[in-house]
Amino acid sequence: MKNTTHTSMIMLKAIFVAIFIMGTLSFRLPDKTKSAKIDNGQKSALLRAKDSQFLVHAAEINMEEVLLGQLAQKKSKMQDVKELGQMMEEAHTQSMSSLAALAKKKKINVPTMPTHGAKDAYKKLDAKSESDFNKAYCEMMVSGHKDAIAMFEKAVSECTDEDIKEWAITTLPVLRTHLDHSVACQKKCETLSYHN
Repeated sequence: MKNTTHTSMIMLKAIFVAIFIMGTLSFRLPDKTKSAKIDNGQKSALLRAKDSQFLVHAAEINMEEVLLGQLAQKKSKMQDVKELGQMMEEAHTQSMSSLAALAKKKKINVPTMPTHGAKDAYKKLDAKSESDFNKAYCEMMVSGHKDAIAMFEKAVSECTDEDIKEWAITTLPVLRTHLDHSVACQKKCETLSYHN
C-alpha cells in the first residue's frame, strides 16, 4: 500500500513537471502565423501610405503648375510662354479635379492650397525681368515635368491600389505632352536670347 502511494505520488509529480515544461515551451515558442499576420498587416499599411503619399505629392504638383501658369500668362509678353502657361493652368486644374475626386473616394486627405515651396517659386519668378522670366519659367516646366513623369512612372509600377494606378497611367501621356511643349518653348526662348 505504501509502495502504491509512493508510485502514484511520483507519477503525479512527473505529470505536473511535464505539464509545466509544455506550458513553458508553448509560451516561449513564437507563433509564426501571428507574426506573419502582423508583418502582412504592416506591409499593407506601408503600401497604402505610399499610395496616399503619391496622391498628396501629385496634388502639390498640380497646384504649383496652376499657380505658375497663371503667373506666366500675366507676366510674359511672349506668346509661346503665355500659351504654355494657359495650357498648364487648364490641364492641371482638370487633373486636380479628378485627383480630388479620387482622393475623396479613397478617403485620402490631399492639400487644397499651394505649398510654401510653390509660393516661393512664384515669388522668385515674379521678381525676374521679362526675358529672364521666360527662360526661367520654361526651365522650371522642363525639369518639373521630367520629375513628375519619373514619379508617375514609379507609381504605375509600385501602387497597390488599382484606381490610383489607373489614374497615374491616364495622366502620364498628358505630362509627356506638357514636357514636349515646355522643351519647344525653352528652345524658342534660347533662340530669342541668342539673337538679342
